[in-house]
Amino acid sequence: MMASAQDSPTAAPASADVQVLLSDWGGPLGGEPPFDKVKVAAFKPALDEAMRLDLAEIDAIANDPAPPSFDNTILALERAGKPLRRVQTIYSVWTSNLNSPDMQAVERDASPKMAAFRDKITQNPKLFVRIDAVYQARAKLTPEQQQLVWLYWQDAVKQGAKLSPEAKARVTAINQRLAALYTQFGQNLLADEADYVLYLKEADLAGLPTSLRNDAANAAAEKGRKGEFAILNTRSSMDPFLTYSDRRDLREKVWRTFYARGDNKDAHDNTKAVIPEILKLRGEKARLMGYPNYAAWKLQDEMAKTPDRAMDLMLRVWPSAVARIHQEVADMQKVADGEGAKIKIEPWDYRYYAEKVRKAKYDLDMNQVKPYLQLDKIREGMFWAAGQLYGFTFTRVEGAPVFDPSMSVFEVKDRAGRHVGLWYFDPYARPGKNSGAWMDAYRPQQTMDGPVATIVSNNANFVKPAPGQPVLISWDDAVTMFHEFGHALHGLNSNVTYPSLASPNQAQDFVEFPSQLNENWLPTKEVLSRFAVDVNGKPIPPELVERILKAQTFNQGFAVGEYLSAAIIDMKLHTADPAKVGDPDAFEKAELTKLGMPSEIVMRHRTPQFQHIFTGDGYAAGYYSYLWAEVLDHDAFEAFTEAGDPYDKAVAKRLHDTIMQVGYSVPPDVAYRNFRGRDPDVAAYLRSKGFPVDAKPKAPGARPGAE
Repeated sequence: MMASAQDSPTAAPASADVQVLLSDWGGPLGGEPPFDKVKVAAFKPALDEAMRLDLAEIDAIANDPAPPSFDNTILALERAGKPLRRVQTIYSVWTSNLNSPDMQAVERDASPKMAAFRDKITQNPKLFVRIDAVYQARAKLTPEQQQLVWLYWQDAVKQGAKLSPEAKARVTAINQRLAALYTQFGQNLLADEADYVLYLKEADLAGLPTSLRNDAANAAAEKGRKGEFAILNTRSSMDPFLTYSDRRDLREKVWRTFYARGDNKDAHDNTKAVIPEILKLRGEKARLMGYPNYAAWKLQDEMAKTPDRAMDLMLRVWPSAVARIHQEVADMQKVADGEGAKIKIEPWDYRYYAEKVRKAKYDLDMNQVKPYLQLDKIREGMFWAAGQLYGFTFTRVEGAPVFDPSMSVFEVKDRAGRHVGLWYFDPYARPGKNSGAWMDAYRPQQTMDGPVATIVSNNANFVKPAPGQPVLISWDDAVTMFHEFGHALHGLNSNVTYPSLASPNQAQDFVEFPSQLNENWLPTKEVLSRFAVDVNGKPIPPELVERILKAQTFNQGFAVGEYLSAAIIDMKLHTADPAKVGDPDAFEKAELTKLGMPSEIVMRHRTPQFQHIFTGDGYAAGYYSYLWAEVLDHDAFEAFTEAGDPYDKAVAKRLHDTIMQVGYSVPPDVAYRNFRGRDPDVAAYLRSKGFPVDAKPKAPGARPGAE
């Protein structure tokens, strides 16, 4: 019997607040996180105790005198560490959503400790001997068990299980330092987003639609500046301001403030020391592992396998994106010239004049669309589409513990009325919350020791409206909603035995595929005609829907170019010799010049604020994965197009059976072939953007590994 917080003979009695974090989750629907009972002061002792308990379990597995087997090694590892998983889940929620100064202090203390703890497991020599023995004898296991064994074996090898004791010790030291640097990077960005707020007067709001004015007024009031208007230093506030503000001087100010996050040469700067040290340590770690650079080490178990394959895909798309950007800029310059503006299009002009071009080319004013995009109705549209595709129903749960009163919780059931899981929705911005939107998994699905239902969440950063007012969102926000909900649906569809294989656990360049695929159902007439309605219940006019659909390839040069430039720089940062990167700003500028980056746009995430790659290892040398997954997404959606119906039941069932429910129990390339009958074709992606399918990549600079 494994140790627990209650029966460990060496554990000191845990306080009630600590016990809240360690204990099983109670509740009527399989148990819910006790968010309403969490105390920040309990995290440190709870983490320490949970890690102690887990290491005791690991030592018992590693020192088991019985010959290694799947049950006494791999299955035992799957069962170990339950208190720690519970604590870490809630800890992650607090660092992402409620990162107060007290919580930031906890995070700075905990991050290196948890990095060292993970290394004690992956680098445990006795444990690896047992994992390796099961791995070598895996042929007799079921395919799902073989995949689980491979996952444990590959993770251990990738994290240094085969290294010498001296090299292991150095990797552990590197990982601890990196964990501290990741925390510092993220907290620097939080500080810049909180400190740099632009307050405006009524006279400064020219061009802003009523909904944006209301959002800005509410944001100012939340900060104690009632009667003024606040433009927050976040994407969800910056983006619409740059789209609609007639004040070019203020557009430039907002743009420069946003893209200077982490780069203000002050106490919260990420360029002087944080990024260079991260790159240096990552390079050293890769060399210790026997790889020429961090990207080569990182991609060994992804679908792309090598940096060259990832870069090949990016460079096939890049020339088409640049050519389209030049066309878009020319169209915008004509509009500006026609208005007598006497300006050259700059990055702070792009969104503003693109909106004018959209009106001229497609008779489409997105301000006319926004009144029909109510947050609650778009959520209902997501539920409806999920019902059509997967048979899910969503019913609000009253009284479930939440960490903010604005959250809502829904029970999810399948076609037969069986409980599938819970979906939490946290829509609004607050101090201490990470910017952007994301999905989180509070508990993975599994049937290892009886059925356990998943719990997933979606988190966003909309400005909270005045009481009784609806939240009107942009088209881009609606797309993001469907995207993040796609991650949640991946988790809700999971049907595997072992929690480590549950959806959405996947190779990094596959995990974005189900989420990006889900974006395709927003612009369907079935969703828009039912759920794009104004506050009086009037549906969006059919002719406006037609104009939206016709404009789907509009401004794709900008969208692809700002993303792809960031993905290429990420790969170049992690294939270059860290000693030659030097100043991250200078490296970024030089490499973009080699690429022929149009001066009218910038990277979606400039290096000093690139959270995806510098607040953890997840997307480092992996930001390309959005493009990789989008190739899968568009190729997969064409299966519905070929069937003549975006909700075709047979295709939807095949998607569920071969992709959505299998998690990591099937290798991703095999899973995709099972769905599509072949490997993905990049042509579908290019067609979706309106790019020429036969565009040839140019060589705009050194390839990975050549620096």
